[in-house]
Amino acid sequence: MKYHIKNINLASEGYRRIDWANSKMPVLSLIGDRFRRKKVLKNRRIGCCLHVTTETANLVRILKAGGAHVYLCASNPLSTQDDVSAALAKDGIGVYAINGENRREYYFNMDQVLKAKPEILIDDGADLISTVHKKRTKGVLGATEETTTGVIRLKQMEQDKVLRFPIVAVNDSLTKHLFDNRYGTGQSTIDGILRATNVLISGSNFVVAGYGWCGRGLAMRARGMGANVIVTEVDPVKALEARMDGYNVMPMIDAAKVGDIFITVTGDIKVIRREHMLKMKDGAIIGNSGHFDVEIDKVVLKKLTRRQRSIRNFCEEYTLKSGKKLYLLSEGRLVNLAAAEGHPAMVMDMSFANQALAVEYILNNKKLKNVVCTLPVKIDESIAHLKLKSMGIKIDSLTPEQKHYLTSWKMGT
Repeated sequence: MKYHIKNINLASEGYRRIDWANSKMPVLSLIGDRFRRKKVLKNRRIGCCLHVTTETANLVRILKAGGAHVYLCASNPLSTQDDVSAALAKDGIGVYAINGENRREYYFNMDQVLKAKPEILIDDGADLISTVHKKRTKGVLGATEETTTGVIRLKQMEQDKVLRFPIVAVNDSLTKHLFDNRYGTGQSTIDGILRATNVLISGSNFVVAGYGWCGRGLAMRARGMGANVIVTEVDPVKALEARMDGYNVMPMIDAAKVGDIFITVTGDIKVIRREHMLKMKDGAIIGNSGHFDVEIDKVVLKKLTRRQRSIRNFCEEYTLKSGKKLYLLSEGRLVNLAAAEGHPAMVMDMSFANQALAVEYILNNKKLKNVVCTLPVKIDESIAHLKLKSMGIKIDSLTPEQKHYLTSWKMGT
């Protein structure tokens, strides 16, 4: 199948939006210029399972410009931008993604990517990598992983000694998770909540489940808009950090009684469960910015419900048997990508720069072991330097004397 999309005639709008995102991605563009000149990916087959957005389109474009044959499916059924799919299909990319696709279609589209026998995989959540391990790993040289959730899964595969090729954990690069997860998720989640509900954040009790980098960013942005932020955690160190950062910290069962808006960012299952839903106030809003739609127990929510209706775009009203109303955003999927447009291009510039360079790194290092590894620090620093340069920012350099002082144990203090 050449491509599987909603409508090829949407391409013109997709081109305009992709070009706008490209204008905000100078680091990726610079890497793309080198890929184009040197054809570093000539005749390589690359299979991607990513959010099909304007930012992803620019990553795919430079992979193709580098000489690669690229195949793309969606890592989330609700994040696909159909005009972007159309534009990529018109450019000769094997794209298999339709907004709103069901579970069967999701894996059908993934199979189309795998039928191309990709040598390198670029994944977001590890579904593509885990699927290829069940079907065929012959010819796969390595893969990259974009998300915290995916990296956790892949490290477990490594621990279980079932990984059959090396994985570069792009998520663990500093220029990815410190910026994408914190500033990208923070801003885009608030954007998604507002588009879906148009509620006032200021003065609300805003519950953030999970205080990883995504949770930190979301808590920071919610507080900046005037919310009283409550953090729930299972990790004592992260819980302590949240308290030291000035947030209220408590178990979800206690937060459920007072929260107005609940957003999960943990990557785990059933973070909001039956006992929490029963304690929530009438009118409570529930959403997720973790990864999959498993953090909120939707099965239980439906069992507790006597009436369900769509009240706004990306906002479903559940009237419980008690008469209380709860509002679920974006079907429990990523609210920042389903109801909004995901991370701003300026932050994805660094994330996808890491992805592009990770693909090159795998191809240039044929002796990588079948483990989860990170990109060398020098690559991380080069991305940061390029980003600073694009922002017109200069920084200091160490003098030879300072370098010697930092590396010499004989000099003392």
